[in-house]
Amino acid sequence: MYDTFLIRMPSGTQYWTVLDAELAVVPEADRFLREMRLARGRAETTTKAYAGAVALFLRWSGGTGRDWRTAARDMGMFVLWLRWTPGQNGRRQVVVPGPGAEPVRGDSRINKVLTAVRMFLSHAVVNKAAPAWVLEQLYELADDRDLPAEARSESGTMRYRMRARHRMREPETNVDRARDEEVVAMLGACRSARDRLTVLLLSRVGLRPGQAAGLHRCDVHLLMDSRALGCEVEGPHLHVIRRQNVNGAWSKSRRAWVMPVDFLVVQAADQYALERHEVLGEGGSDFWLVNLFRPPYGAPVTTDAVGELCEALSRRAGLERRVDPRMCRHAMASNVVDAGGTMDEVQALLGQKHPSSPRPYLHPNPVRLRDAVERVPSPRLDTEGTDR
Repeated sequence: MYDTFLIRMPSGTQYWTVLDAELAVVPEADRFLREMRLARGRAETTTKAYAGAVALFLRWSGGTGRDWRTAARDMGMFVLWLRWTPGQNGRRQVVVPGPGAEPVRGDSRINKVLTAVRMFLSHAVVNKAAPAWVLEQLYELADDRDLPAEARSESGTMRYRMRARHRMREPETNVDRARDEEVVAMLGACRSARDRLTVLLLSRVGLRPGQAAGLHRCDVHLLMDSRALGCEVEGPHLHVIRRQNVNGAWSKSRRAWVMPVDFLVVQAADQYALERHEVLGEGGSDFWLVNLFRPPYGAPVTTDAVGELCEALSRRAGLERRVDPRMCRHAMASNVVDAGGTMDEVQALLGQKHPSSPRPYLHPNPVRLRDAVERVPSPRLDTEGTDR
């Protein structure tokens, strides 16, 4: 039996590791997960998911008499085991595959487990804890000599590429944008200034839940002239910074960036400041969004609380579907483009580095698409009846 366990380090950093049946830390798994958290800067929640995946792999290896270091040669059997073997919740359960039987894990979940296991085993190979041939069982290895010249390395050196051997085929799912009328209905369903500000940070600013919950009061510059705060950025704005937070909030983007905000956000922030002062006075934590209506008062809101708020507002507003934070973020990006914004502007506003990153976030307004088609001039016929 293998299980996950949360490690709290003296520095305050937390990460998840794997324990064996004797409640001892599995050294190679711990080394991998600790490096993911400290050296690669992954979120605590990411190490929790990876630890769970590694624990499943070790459980399968040990339960079937395989050495985890060389079990990659039977990854197909592991995939089958993942599909039909439940997690360990007290009593051992048995699922018999057959007509009408429901898989325990779907394709998406299995792919997430396999991704973590491949990273774990690759880490073990690099650190000489597993033989090098394991990589050949995990990936199809090739070089770039069969690629067009434009796709090869500019330096002229040969580069290798890898493709995962075991991957389930997932149906493509598109995240829709929140419609303007849905956001307005959610704002109308809010019962506090803090909740209205939170909705605007998601839908008007485009922050992820972890970025909104991770804002500190020192990150918020809402004056027209911020030089008194030691900031040279003009106009109201937010500084989105990746840092360790006691509430577990985490900015997915490694880079810090400045996000301009409009009068709606400034107005909502002013109303929230009055509300916060009425409840907490000068107290509360340095975080911007804090608990005002349930203990612990003044403590920062969590990332999960932001998602739960969207779910509650969708239900309270009587929406036909649940509008989640991702849909709000997509709405912000799409509205910028609908208003004439360019891709590089969307990229900068979302805090993204790769030029192609914003594309999945864009859902053009159907009216704009029709206008785009109608702007294309019609072909004209000359006097001889040929197209001009």
